[in-house]
Amino acid sequence: MQFTSAEISGLLGSYIWPFFRIAALVMTAPIFSSNFVNMKSRLLIALAISIVIVPSIPNAAPAVEPLSGAGLLIVSHQILIGACMGFMLQLLFNSFIIAGQIIAMQMGLGFASMIDPQNGVTVPVISQFYLIFVTLVFLSLDGHLILLQVLTESFVTLPVQASGLPHTSFRDLVGQASWMYASGLLVALPAIGSLMMVNLSFGILSRAAPQISPFSIGFPMTIILGFAIIYFTLPTASNHLVTMADQMLQMIRFLVNPNG
Repeated sequence: MQFTSAEISGLLGSYIWPFFRIAALVMTAPIFSSNFVNMKSRLLIALAISIVIVPSIPNAAPAVEPLSGAGLLIVSHQILIGACMGFMLQLLFNSFIIAGQIIAMQMGLGFASMIDPQNGVTVPVISQFYLIFVTLVFLSLDGHLILLQVLTESFVTLPVQASGLPHTSFRDLVGQASWMYASGLLVALPAIGSLMMVNLSFGILSRAAPQISPFSIGFPMTIILGFAIIYFTLPTASNHLVTMADQMLQMIRFLVNPNG
C-alpha cells in the first residue's frame, strides 16, 4: 500500500484544522480548563474528541499547505473560534460565582474566602459552593455532551476556511458580559431581598430596644438565616441554570452561525 504526499497531507489536514478549534475550546471551557486538569490531559482530550468528530465533518480539510501563510491564518481563526466558544461558556459559570459573591457580602461572609481550583483565584466560600453545585448539575444534565454537539455543528455552520468570525460577533461577545452580571443578580435576588428584610428587622429591633446589641445577635443570626435561605433557594438556582445554559448554548450557536 502506497500513499502519495498529497494524500498524506490531505489526511493530516483533515484532522489538524479541526484539532486547533477543538483544542482551543478544551483549553478555555469550564471543567476541561480547570487547573487540576494538566496540559497533557487537555491535549489528549482534544485529540480524542477530534478523532471522534472529524469523520462526521463535511469538507474539513481545505486545500492549503499547513505551514504556508494561508495555513497559519486558518490556524489562528480556528483557535479564535474555539476560544470564543469556551469563553462564552465561562460566562455562564461566572454568573453563579458573582451570585455567590453577592450573597456572601449580604450574609457577612465576604471575608471567608478560598482558592478556586478551577480558575486559581480567591473567591468567597459561597461562590465556591455555587460553582461546585452548578458544575455537578451541568454534568448531570449532559451539558458537556451538548457542548460537543454544538462544537460539531459549528464545523457545518462555520467551516474551516481562511475567513473566521465576522467582526460583529466580537461585539456581541463583549456584550454578553452584561448578560453575565444580570444573570448573577437574578440568581442572588431572592437572597438579597430576604437578607435585606433580616437586616431591616435587626435595625428596627436596635431602635426599639437599644440595650440589645445588634452586633452580638444580628451577625450570627444573619449568617444562620443566610444558610437557611441558600438551602431553600437551591432548587430555584438549578432551574435558573437550566434556563441560562439553554440561553448560552443558543448564543454559542448564533456566534458560529454568521448567516443566522
